[in-house]
Amino acid sequence: MTTIGAKMTSRNNMHMHLLAIALVAATGVALAQQADGLTAPQVRAQLEAQGYTDINDVEFDDGMWEADARSADGNRVELRIDARTGEVFPDEQVAELSEADVRAKLAAAGYTNVHDVDYDDGMWKAEGDDPAGKDVEVRLDPRTGEIVGKEKD
Repeated sequence: MTTIGAKMTSRNNMHMHLLAIALVAATGVALAQQADGLTAPQVRAQLEAQGYTDINDVEFDDGMWEADARSADGNRVELRIDARTGEVFPDEQVAELSEADVRAKLAAAGYTNVHDVDYDDGMWKAEGDDPAGKDVEVRLDPRTGEIVGKEKD
């Protein structure tokens, strides 16, 4: 083998190793996001079982699954899905809790510096410091105030 051929083979091997490392890292991130709950195919199957059709854009974001779909009555809806339980929260849902209720629930759960409390897309959202002192954004069930999604802010 010539010197040039040996250098090219060595360079190709290095590129293959870097590609393999990148693929393993990307797979690890995707699995870590979903390690505590449902996978994208499970979310899609669960939505179909509940009568949703034309399901698109199933993505994991802010500690929850999100999807666009058609409800049983044919209307387009945006959905948030609890990654652990699969509970579906349509964007048109009416909140049963007030902002004060949400702040009280978070305080009782040990959250501090709670701010930017907002009801949007059928979910309560808030930012603050969790009981461990980490700056997070949370999503809460609009009926119970239970935290159903959490992500570092």
